[in-house]
Amino acid sequence: MPHKLNDAWRHKFKKKRYRISNWPQYNESLRQRGDVTVWLSLEVEVAWRAERRKTRGGQPVYSDLAITVCLTLGIVYKQPLRQTEGFVRSLVELMDVDIRVPDYSTFSRRGTGLTLPIRSRAEKDGPVHLVVDSTGLKIFGEGEWLENKHKTKPRRKSWRKLHLGLDLVSGDIVCSDLTKDDVGDPTALPDLLDQIDADVTRFIADGAYDGDPTSALLAERFGTAVEIIIPPPKTAILSPNADDSPTLRDQRITVITTRGRMAWQRSSGYNQRSRGETVMGRWKAVIGPKLKARSFPNQKTEAKIGTHILNKMTGLGHAKFEVVT
Repeated sequence: MPHKLNDAWRHKFKKKRYRISNWPQYNESLRQRGDVTVWLSLEVEVAWRAERRKTRGGQPVYSDLAITVCLTLGIVYKQPLRQTEGFVRSLVELMDVDIRVPDYSTFSRRGTGLTLPIRSRAEKDGPVHLVVDSTGLKIFGEGEWLENKHKTKPRRKSWRKLHLGLDLVSGDIVCSDLTKDDVGDPTALPDLLDQIDADVTRFIADGAYDGDPTSALLAERFGTAVEIIIPPPKTAILSPNADDSPTLRDQRITVITTRGRMAWQRSSGYNQRSRGETVMGRWKAVIGPKLKARSFPNQKTEAKIGTHILNKMTGLGHAKFEVVT
């Protein structure tokens, strides 16, 4: 229906064309994503063994870095835990290094509550222009197979909710979290903001974050100068004191009413939220649309490692686009 309705004046809208301005560098970064030397360097051997602790009990054999490296390789090359063990073992033999490879049961056990290294951004990368969005990921279950094979009513299909925060300046994912499907986007926002150790000067999100609690939380964390770009719903109304002291939400509603929603999106920069949706597409294309781990703590670790993988690939190089005139 929308295509037929706008067909009479559709010729007036000319689609922009883009081209990659740094194709040689971007092409080489795509090759490096498959290079195992990027993921397993010689410096890993030094920190592979766990430090001995002075408390009573058994001593750990492998450090958190060793478990993280192995799980990262398994997620990158989409291998189960047993095949990941064999893959890392073959790399160790080819490199001729004197380290032991954990078995698959150790991967599963140590993956629960695994602490991953966090790269600090404070005083180095500048302020953050944050775009927050969420998507659903499938988890392991019997629902579809049980229904097709035995014609029985399956249990309620479960899925997890992945929340990502993208920095528009650097292109890195600066915060991420995995929650159950009954957790709303505003509820997961405080935990996401806790992961950011830099100033946020701009916040862009969809209408699910609309409301005073989100605005109050951002003002408390980053000050009243933070620019909040959240579209109000079509049924939004002005606050009772809009005539005397209009809030930021009242101003957005007034602009949308007078100039239209599309004009507000262009003037406010809300259209840059599409880059957050692009990150979701990258996640499902590179990491996958479902989680391999079966327990929720291991699924959270898998999501954290997936975030580090995408940031690592972005650090190798990413495409820069320019408009073709």
